[in-house]
Amino acid sequence: MAVKMDPFILLFPGRCVVCDEIVNRPGEHVCDSCKKRIIYIKEPFCMKCGKQLKRDEKEYCDDCGKRTHLYVQGAALYDYGSMSDSVFRFKYAGRMEYAAFYGKDLYEKKKSWLRMVDPDALVPVPIHSSRMRKRGYNQSELIARELSRHSGIPLNTKLIQRVKRTQPLKNLTHTERQNNLKRAFKIRQNDVKLNTIVIIDDIYTTGSTIDAMTGVLKEAGIKKVFFLSLTIGRGM
Repeated sequence: MAVKMDPFILLFPGRCVVCDEIVNRPGEHVCDSCKKRIIYIKEPFCMKCGKQLKRDEKEYCDDCGKRTHLYVQGAALYDYGSMSDSVFRFKYAGRMEYAAFYGKDLYEKKKSWLRMVDPDALVPVPIHSSRMRKRGYNQSELIARELSRHSGIPLNTKLIQRVKRTQPLKNLTHTERQNNLKRAFKIRQNDVKLNTIVIIDDIYTTGSTIDAMTGVLKEAGIKKVFFLSLTIGRGM
């Protein structure tokens, strides 16, 4: 019996989230040749932030060994280096359709971790209104929305907002990142009735953004704040 293909897929075939070329099989999100290029985070990883570690005998990456983070724990799906081009296109080149693959992959690979955390809500890292007007979408919200759809965990986009337009963090030192993010976030709900949440972000580097959000969320009465990031840099 012949399988009927969606005419939309035939007319508008998807692009591979890794190389951005037309996928060689309709309905797929990754080329067969690109699947082996994706590097997933696996043990050993930092027990605090989830960064990939090189040695089994270590429990924490150098960053988490030196600094105290406000969040309880974090996890991540991909090694940033293997998916940096993909995330760049998703974030800056309008490849919003990548979110469908990211959200499904996050759920399939991290559902055990999510069950252990048992969050009341998924909260995407908000972007400033000026950046939203320019870009047209919040990439972290798109990921969180897809993850919520697969996991059944409620999505909350109204809890916290970004009230300060911050500088890009990638070229700032840790101290500069902290100063840049001071008073960057504000709670929007007066009566927060959430006990445990998972912040969703696209990239984790030093944790400055997650810590800044966590501080505000804990002041609002949320006891446990975790994070789940699409990509993360490597630890030592």
